[in-house]
Amino acid sequence: MTVNRGTLFIISAPSGTGKGTIVSEILKSDPTIYFSVSATTRAPREGEKDGVNYFFISREEFLGLIKTGGMLEHTEFCGNLYGTPKKAVYDKLDAGRDVILEIETVGAMNVKAVCPDAVSIFILPPSLSELRRRLQTRGTDSEEVIARRVAEARAEIEKSKGYDFVIMNDDLSVAVGDIKTVMYASKKLTRLNQNMIEGVLQKC
Repeated sequence: MTVNRGTLFIISAPSGTGKGTIVSEILKSDPTIYFSVSATTRAPREGEKDGVNYFFISREEFLGLIKTGGMLEHTEFCGNLYGTPKKAVYDKLDAGRDVILEIETVGAMNVKAVCPDAVSIFILPPSLSELRRRLQTRGTDSEEVIARRVAEARAEIEKSKGYDFVIMNDDLSVAVGDIKTVMYASKKLTRLNQNMIEGVLQKC
């Protein structure tokens, strides 16, 4: 019996939008979904675990993966490299498992360029003022950092126009439900079901 290939879901959102919480809820509701763990050359922070938060690897190893085509996408930020190891993602997709890739907008567009069948979802905050309030409530950033994050969010939201779907996180349970609906409906997209169509046409 032929195993249907899994679907790659790209999820992006500005910092403070609740993306991590939403993804956690989706993964809890369906443990068959594989969450793609990124690789980075930065040192682990307190409490972070290798293979859970990131794959913590050396710069030499990271550059080697880029050279051999082992990275689906990659970027450099504050002197550290970040990227998505290709093999784990492709292995899970080939085995019929859906994969969630939680990355920023530049990486998302790079992945779409090499994986045109990927389904991209952007999570919106209700407003930029609400996003600012949420960032302030977290109490982890200075006002200067928050102002920069809000400015970055505006630029990211502009790029959301290139995504397949946009979901607003005004209410967590509603947003989670909306993304689950999108993921289910995406499995029925014509571009992902060409083999099924051909199979019907070939049956007498």
